Amino acid sequence: MRIQESGENYLEAILVLKNKNGSVRSIDIAGFLNFTKPSVSRAMAILKQAGHIIMDKDGQIQLTASGLAIAESIYEKHRFLTEFLIAIGVEEEVAAADACRIEHVISEQTFNKLKEKAPNLVTKRD
Repeated sequence: MRIQESGENYLEAILVLKNKNGSVRSIDIAGFLNFTKPSVSRAMAILKQAGHIIMDKDGQIQLTASGLAIAESIYEKHRFLTEFLIAIGVEEEVAAADACRIEHVISEQTFNKLKEKAPNLVTKRD
Protein backbone atom coordinates (compact mmCIF):
# COMPACT_ATOMS: atom_id res chain seq x y z
CA MET A 1 0.00 0.00 0.00
CA ARG A 2 1.37 3.38 -1.05
CA ILE A 3 1.69 5.93 1.73
CA GLN A 4 0.12 9.33 1.13
CA GLU A 5 2.19 12.49 0.63
CA SER A 6 1.27 13.77 4.08
CA GLY A 7 2.50 10.54 5.65
CA GLU A 8 5.77 10.85 3.74
CA ASN A 9 6.15 14.41 5.04
CA TYR A 10 5.61 13.27 8.62
CA LEU A 11 8.13 10.44 8.28
CA GLU A 12 10.66 12.81 6.73
CA ALA A 13 10.11 15.28 9.56
CA ILE A 14 10.68 12.54 12.15
CA LEU A 15 13.96 11.61 10.44
CA VAL A 16 15.17 15.21 10.27
CA LEU A 17 14.22 15.91 13.89
CA LYS A 18 15.79 12.67 15.11
CA ASN A 19 19.04 13.55 13.32
CA LYS A 20 18.95 17.10 14.69
CA ASN A 21 17.76 16.54 18.27
CA GLY A 22 18.35 12.86 18.98
CA SER A 23 14.73 12.26 19.95
CA VAL A 24 11.31 13.14 18.61
CA ARG A 25 7.93 13.76 20.24
CA SER A 26 4.66 14.84 18.66
CA ILE A 27 5.10 18.39 19.90
CA ASP A 28 8.44 18.60 18.06
CA ILE A 29 6.77 17.52 14.82
CA ALA A 30 3.94 20.02 15.32
CA GLY A 31 6.44 22.86 15.73
CA PHE A 32 8.63 21.72 12.84
CA LEU A 33 5.76 21.38 10.38
CA ASN A 34 3.69 24.21 11.87
CA PHE A 35 0.72 21.86 12.40
CA THR A 36 -1.61 21.57 15.37
CA LYS A 37 -0.90 18.94 18.02
CA PRO A 38 -4.25 17.17 17.34
CA SER A 39 -3.38 16.90 13.62
CA VAL A 40 0.00 15.40 14.46
CA SER A 41 -1.53 13.01 17.00
CA ARG A 42 -3.96 11.72 14.38
CA ALA A 43 -1.18 11.28 11.84
CA MET A 44 0.99 9.45 14.37
CA ALA A 45 -1.88 7.05 15.09
CA ILE A 46 -2.23 6.31 11.37
CA LEU A 47 1.53 5.84 10.92
CA LYS A 48 1.67 3.61 14.00
CA GLN A 49 -1.21 1.48 12.72
CA ALA A 50 0.57 1.18 9.34
CA GLY A 51 3.68 -0.04 11.14
CA HIS A 52 5.91 2.92 10.21
CA ILE A 53 6.51 4.25 13.72
CA ILE A 54 6.66 3.09 17.31
CA MET A 55 5.74 5.39 20.17
CA ASP A 56 6.94 4.54 23.68
CA LYS A 57 5.14 5.26 26.94
CA ASP A 58 6.97 8.60 27.26
CA GLY A 59 5.81 9.74 23.82
CA GLN A 60 9.16 9.25 22.10
CA ILE A 61 8.67 8.39 18.43
CA GLN A 62 10.92 5.95 16.59
CA LEU A 63 10.82 5.00 12.93
CA THR A 64 10.43 1.30 12.18
CA ALA A 65 12.44 -0.26 9.36
CA SER A 66 9.64 0.51 6.88
CA GLY A 67 9.23 4.06 8.18
CA LEU A 68 12.97 4.68 8.03
CA ALA A 69 13.18 3.39 4.45
CA ILE A 70 10.39 5.73 3.33
CA ALA A 71 11.80 8.70 5.27
CA GLU A 72 15.33 8.21 3.93
CA SER A 73 14.07 7.89 0.36
CA ILE A 74 11.99 11.06 0.56
CA TYR A 75 14.74 12.99 2.36
CA GLU A 76 17.33 11.93 -0.23
CA LYS A 77 15.04 13.16 -3.00
CA HIS A 78 14.38 16.41 -1.16
CA ARG A 79 18.05 17.17 -0.59
CA PHE A 80 19.13 16.19 -4.11
CA LEU A 81 16.31 18.05 -5.85
CA THR A 82 16.89 21.17 -3.76
CA GLU A 83 20.58 21.19 -4.66
CA PHE A 84 19.84 20.38 -8.30
CA LEU A 85 17.42 23.28 -8.59
CA ILE A 86 19.84 25.65 -6.86
CA ALA A 87 22.62 24.49 -9.21
CA ILE A 88 20.53 25.44 -12.24
CA GLY A 89 19.81 28.90 -10.83
CA VAL A 90 16.62 28.60 -8.79
CA GLU A 91 16.61 30.67 -5.60
CA GLU A 92 17.20 28.56 -2.49
CA GLU A 93 13.80 29.16 -0.88
CA VAL A 94 11.94 28.42 -4.12
CA ALA A 95 14.14 25.37 -4.78
CA ALA A 96 13.37 23.90 -1.35
CA ALA A 97 9.63 24.48 -1.75
CA ASP A 98 9.57 23.01 -5.26
CA ALA A 99 11.70 20.02 -4.19
CA CYS A 100 9.19 19.32 -1.41
CA ARG A 101 6.43 19.02 -3.98
CA ILE A 102 8.45 17.13 -6.62
CA GLU A 103 9.88 14.55 -4.17
CA HIS A 104 6.46 12.93 -3.78
CA VAL A 105 5.61 12.48 -7.45
CA ILE A 106 8.91 11.86 -9.21
CA SER A 107 9.37 8.28 -10.41
CA GLU A 108 12.31 6.23 -9.19
CA GLN A 109 13.48 5.91 -12.80
CA THR A 110 13.54 9.68 -13.36
CA PHE A 111 15.14 10.34 -9.99
CA ASN A 112 17.85 7.75 -10.64
CA LYS A 113 18.56 9.25 -14.09
CA LEU A 114 18.87 12.72 -12.56
CA LYS A 115 21.33 11.37 -10.00
CA GLU A 116 23.21 9.57 -12.77
CA LYS A 117 23.54 12.80 -14.79
CA ALA A 118 24.60 14.87 -11.79
CA PRO A 119 26.63 12.41 -9.68
CA ASN A 120 28.74 15.07 -7.98
CA LEU A 121 25.80 16.98 -6.61
CA VAL A 122 26.41 16.26 -2.94
CA THR A 123 23.91 17.74 -0.54
CA LYS A 124 25.03 19.21 2.75
CA ARG A 125 21.92 21.24 3.62
CA ASP A 126 19.40 20.06 6.21
